[in-house]
Amino acid sequence: MNKAKTIPEYLKNNQKWQDEIDTLRDILAKTELTEAIKWGAPAYLLDKKILIGIGAFKNHLGLWFHQGVFLKDTHSKLVNAQESTKALRQWRIEKGDTIDESIVRAYVQETIENCLAGKEIKPERKTGVSIPPELETALNSNIDFKNAFSGLTPGKQREYANYIAEAKREATKLSRLEKITPMVISGSGLHDKYKNC
Repeated sequence: MNKAKTIPEYLKNNQKWQDEIDTLRDILAKTELTEAIKWGAPAYLLDKKILIGIGAFKNHLGLWFHQGVFLKDTHSKLVNAQESTKALRQWRIEKGDTIDESIVRAYVQETIENCLAGKEIKPERKTGVSIPPELETALNSNIDFKNAFSGLTPGKQREYANYIAEAKREATKLSRLEKITPMVISGSGLHDKYKNC
């Protein structure tokens, strides 16, 4: 496997999990997968298709299986970390957990076999953008903001609209609007800093 060159930057930012990340990378290096950086974190690809990712969080390290729904999970390691996802499954590793190479390799091998067999749930394409009232008001009161927002892709428009709509308090919605205005005017997406890594 080819190891990604920008992993040291990821490790520098996640020193708490360096030993666990190193262990997982060493295990994955023994497979046919290629290592890359996607969304700012290590990812493992087969023929340019992302199968597995590593993500460091405050209380756990996640080993993500992008089509994990198809895994047998014989060792009961996987959780559906996000209710909105249909295929993604996560193996959570906490400090002090033993990472058993044979179990990791078995899950990785099954993931590869499932990919080669064409087992895949494709994400549903979302259409249209539902603009929350606060964003609508801001768009109607600032022509530069409105023109810039209209120039964004539907996906970026959706990210911004959801970001505002998900806030529960009015004050939070307004502070988020203030935060995103220069980003929208510059043509940036809400999550571009993660996607460009």
